[in-house]
Amino acid sequence: MRREKSFDKGMYIPHHKEYTNEKNITRLLPYPEEVIIPLNQHIGETVDPLVEPGDRVEVGDKIGDLDEFWSAPVFASVSGVVRAVEERPTGTGCDCLSVVIEADEEQPEFQSSVRKDWQSLSIKELKQLLKENGIVGMGGAACPTHINVSADDPVPNLILNGAECEPFLTCDHRMMAEWADKLVKGAQILFKIIQAQDCFIGIETNKPDAIEILEEKTAGLDNFHVVPLDTKYPQGYKKTLIKAVTDKEPPMGARSAEVGCIVRNVGTTIAIYEAVVHQKPLFERVTTVSGPHTVPEAGNYIIPIGTTVRHILTSCGVDLNNIEGHKVVMGGAMTGTAVNTLDAPLTKSDTGVLLLPEEMVNISGEPGPCIRCGKCVDNCPMFLFPNELSLSAEAEDYHEAERLHATECAECGICSYVCPSLRPVVENIVQAKPEAKKIRRSKNK
Repeated sequence: MRREKSFDKGMYIPHHKEYTNEKNITRLLPYPEEVIIPLNQHIGETVDPLVEPGDRVEVGDKIGDLDEFWSAPVFASVSGVVRAVEERPTGTGCDCLSVVIEADEEQPEFQSSVRKDWQSLSIKELKQLLKENGIVGMGGAACPTHINVSADDPVPNLILNGAECEPFLTCDHRMMAEWADKLVKGAQILFKIIQAQDCFIGIETNKPDAIEILEEKTAGLDNFHVVPLDTKYPQGYKKTLIKAVTDKEPPMGARSAEVGCIVRNVGTTIAIYEAVVHQKPLFERVTTVSGPHTVPEAGNYIIPIGTTVRHILTSCGVDLNNIEGHKVVMGGAMTGTAVNTLDAPLTKSDTGVLLLPEEMVNISGEPGPCIRCGKCVDNCPMFLFPNELSLSAEAEDYHEAERLHATECAECGICSYVCPSLRPVVENIVQAKPEAKKIRRSKNK
């Protein structure tokens, strides 16, 4: 019997996946009457709008682009008329220049065309297709994929992240179970791009159907390996996943390619297949809509990018007049962002829309002083001292935060989760990271 692989530290936390883990992927209906498409849905530069108010667009049309390496174009997710190009609020709490499209009442299916000769394309041509189709990391990181897979030398290990360790989220699970063929073909494209020798598909053992299906699909591929992983948080973080699968540990500040690994999310890998083989840009995604008995029609839905949280929740049967005290989170429950407006739009990297009840999110009491209990240190998967990092951040001592390796924080949230003093530990560290990065860069010059 195989023993599931894992990493050191981390935590076993409640999964809360039972609401949607057996819900097949379906399209969210009805279509939104309006979509709000931010022109920055990636790490890098905001792209320029290619449309003006009054312009007619069809689903899949490019509506924003920029001739910069650190950028990714955006596309119309519905057919309709552009009503505005203006600043609109996003789930991050910041405004972003966005294209607002009034959707037609009847929406056509995207007309894809199959590229049968993709194997004959060069590595450069494949990377260009990823850029042209706006592919970014869809697990939350949102790094443009053509950058992520760029390395000076061949990278021997391709790791597909099927851990999906975040509570509530099941969209990756369902994609692995239902779209395994697409996933394997997407992996073969990545395999060629990075010139890999082996592909590892890491899946937590609470998804036995996905493990079984992908073992069947890869049985005839000598260099593909399905790796059952311990169901532990944050198993899906890049460094912990590399450690669990290969026993390699990227040094502090290093890219995963430096230890011979490239990690890609399941959804991203499928989007790569659709972009290269079906010439389909990234204008929609599978997202989990869930909560503990708060979403009547919780499920895993194909949703057009730019659909508002308001439309998503009402389409899933939520009475918005009855959610006072609840918190809406975009992404995962541990690492996602609580939104302050229901008009925030879904973006390329939003894995979930969660409606969490008051008893789960409103912990009574004010944050107290650090009591040096060490729980955050005991569980930190990055082997940091979150308590000391948080204190240095509060004191705005960013040199000390840099010395304590703030830039290595996974932002997994375990430190805040276990803190008996209710201290916002991870929030403090996140605020200090940009300054710590500047200090580290100046040291490395």
